Amino acid sequence: MLAKMKKKLFLEKFKVKTKNELLEILNNREKYTSNAIDAAEIILKDKYSENSEVNKLETIKQPLKKQSVLKNETKNLKFYSQKAIGIATFIGGPLAAGYLIRENYLSLNKPDEAKNSLLIGIVSTVVLFATIFMIPESIMDKVPNQILPAIYTGIILFIVTKIHGTILDQHKENGNEFYSGWKAAGIGLISGSIILIGLFGYIYILPDGEEYQKYDTELAKFTKNETESLVFYENINTKTINSLLQELDNSVIPKWKDNIAIIKKTNNIENLPSELLKQNKILLKYAELRLKTFELFKTAITLNTTIYEQELEQLHKEIDEQIEKLN
Repeated sequence: MLAKMKKKLFLEKFKVKTKNELLEILNNREKYTSNAIDAAEIILKDKYSENSEVNKLETIKQPLKKQSVLKNETKNLKFYSQKAIGIATFIGGPLAAGYLIRENYLSLNKPDEAKNSLLIGIVSTVVLFATIFMIPESIMDKVPNQILPAIYTGIILFIVTKIHGTILDQHKENGNEFYSGWKAAGIGLISGSIILIGLFGYIYILPDGEEYQKYDTELAKFTKNETESLVFYENINTKTINSLLQELDNSVIPKWKDNIAIIKKTNNIENLPSELLKQNKILLKYAELRLKTFELFKTAITLNTTIYEQELEQLHKEIDEQIEKLN
């Protein structure tokens, strides 16, 4: 009599349980009493039969999960989730994504797909940075730093969803284990370090581009003009006024006009890096100050006056400021 009452109580209690909750009881019989198992079987049969109106209502109210609970094929496997792959990709690029997708394929015992994933990750990384190097630096400087990582991370997540989305979703629904996001982030950092080492090697091992060679050639002329013109300061106290004026007219002033033209010319070199363009702004200001100073020297010497000494002192101070910026 007592057994019948207990069974009845279980039936009343389990009527409110969903189909998936009842299936969970049947899949883990060792955790439940025989009365609970019997009640689950009865209710599943009566309440959730194929033609049951209650079953139809439950389906409308809450779409039932696929019966992966009946067959948890990935229970003993560990994967990297879409979120973890996204984090690693944002930090370490396609190389990190290729490695993590490879690990997921290895967990599924698919070594060929795993090998291909890593290879695609490596090739994608090379193509990505080759493309970046082809884009003029003046354009790249206008692109926010987060844009490119966001773009390729979005592409990677789309691919992961396509190839492993269903498996990873079911793995999560079944309460199975994933690798931590911290581990994925660490792999992203390692991948990013490998890429940086490769980039530095590329920059320092390969010869300078054509734009650097053109710039260096022109800058050598600038330096030569500068060195020769500054000898004027050594001659101020030793040469005659006429000699100094001739030196200014025939050599010093023309050389600084030439230097201004040289800097303007180098600004038109195609694909000139932004750091050299910034340097040119300083050099141009420097050359203009030098020209103004020597023209003022000419005026002062011609008029044989000292009234320009304060202005010359101020010009030399501004010249020193530009030199400090270059250093």
